[in-house]
Amino acid sequence: MKQLLLIGGPMGVGKTQVCQCLQKRLQPSVYLDGDWCWNLNPFRVTEETKALVLDNIGTLLGRFLRCSEVEYVIFGWVMHRQEIVDEICARLPLDGVEVHAFSLLAAPAVLEERLRRDIRAGKRQEDVIGRSLAYLPLYRDMDTIPVWTDGKGVEEVAAEIEMDLKRIRDRK
Repeated sequence: MKQLLLIGGPMGVGKTQVCQCLQKRLQPSVYLDGDWCWNLNPFRVTEETKALVLDNIGTLLGRFLRCSEVEYVIFGWVMHRQEIVDEICARLPLDGVEVHAFSLLAAPAVLEERLRRDIRAGKRQEDVIGRSLAYLPLYRDMDTIPVWTDGKGVEEVAAEIEMDLKRIRDRK
């Protein structure tokens, strides 16, 4: 049975690195970052661009799920509201697919420090801190498995997700 892993979390929590690590650990796999489907310049959030991005995500994930060479489809994106996860899943061919949704989380001070490091390195702009911290409490209301990243390395977080998958499979 195919496995779809939805990895959400606020900006700066470590989704990209964790997803890349999971792609190496879980094989055969593919990883799609939702930001790749929204790489517009200038970046504009409109009804038209939101629809475009969801179409792009649905098309790519659907094609990966139908590919016989792929067992694990890993998708990372902010996904800070349940309706985003539901909208994505509604667009996908999920027969024969187990969907596992995770939210990567960190304490506000930890998240802010990670973002400040990225800002100093020129990877992000200062305004990301307020947006990311505002998104953090929204994950409490979601139907996802929370994974706290505080004090953990990328490998440790990926291993925790892998163990959660194993526990879920063992219960079935």
